[in-house]
Amino acid sequence: MVKVAVIGECMIELSKHSDNQYTMGFGGDTLNTAVYLTRCGGHADYFTVLGTDLYSQQMITQWQDEGVGTDEVKFNNNKQPGLYIINNDDKGERFFNYWRQNSAARTLFSDYPEVFSTLKNYDLIFLSGISLSLYAEDDLAALFRFLTDYRKAGGLVAFDNNYRQQGWLNASHAQSVFAKMIALTDIALISFDDEIALYGQHSIERCIARYSDVGVNEIIIKNGHHGCHVFKDQKQHFYALTKVLAPVDTTAAGDSFNGAYLAAKVKGKSLEKCIRDAQSCAGTVIMHKGAIINRAIALLEDAS
Repeated sequence: MVKVAVIGECMIELSKHSDNQYTMGFGGDTLNTAVYLTRCGGHADYFTVLGTDLYSQQMITQWQDEGVGTDEVKFNNNKQPGLYIINNDDKGERFFNYWRQNSAARTLFSDYPEVFSTLKNYDLIFLSGISLSLYAEDDLAALFRFLTDYRKAGGLVAFDNNYRQQGWLNASHAQSVFAKMIALTDIALISFDDEIALYGQHSIERCIARYSDVGVNEIIIKNGHHGCHVFKDQKQHFYALTKVLAPVDTTAAGDSFNGAYLAAKVKGKSLEKCIRDAQSCAGTVIMHKGAIINRAIALLEDAS
């Protein structure tokens, strides 16, 4: 089996309901991807740091129940997980508020540099723009040096451009870090909304060029109900949705797409089948509240 490593942060999630009550869960973009990748028949080991508090222990238990690998998770006695609250508008679009200044996940590379020796043993590494926003400049420099050597040795890097303005000093800082990351990417799993949020209004073609011009070979642009554009091996494809839904909650739409896409890819499925599996998985997730929906609701592995 292809060995997949996922790098990032999981937080405590509070999801608001119409009666102003909240449901607590756990989520974070890369963790969501790891869960859906596993539910769709793949496997991922999660690389992060947690605290030693009750919620951190509950997270580990949940991940293990999902089949996500937790052997590489580190623990910091002086830190805790971050927290975020999801609110939704009438169209199901989500808005976030974060409390994560003391997040244990920020210390992964500064306090545990040995993780680089472990990561080199994986076939594919997945991380996101939110992952990058966690780390100090020295940690990012170390990460980018590692990824340069990792790719030279044959490793593949998958990157989701997930951009949250609150996580960055300013847009220029985020653009600078993203530019370095894009140049180290083999598979780009892009949200077009996030591209616009970071770079301003522009075309799909310009978006593709931003990645292809620096050598990214596999570019998937997720564009909500407008479908999915793919640029691979110098050819462009478009995949419309087979069914347009009115979402209840778009949280983890892109993350679940990523997980299903990567699960199909590591199993050697065709490009079209990878996209269709991903669209099907995301279509299920957006019809329910929260980032990681209850497995009893839908057996997502059937999408594989």
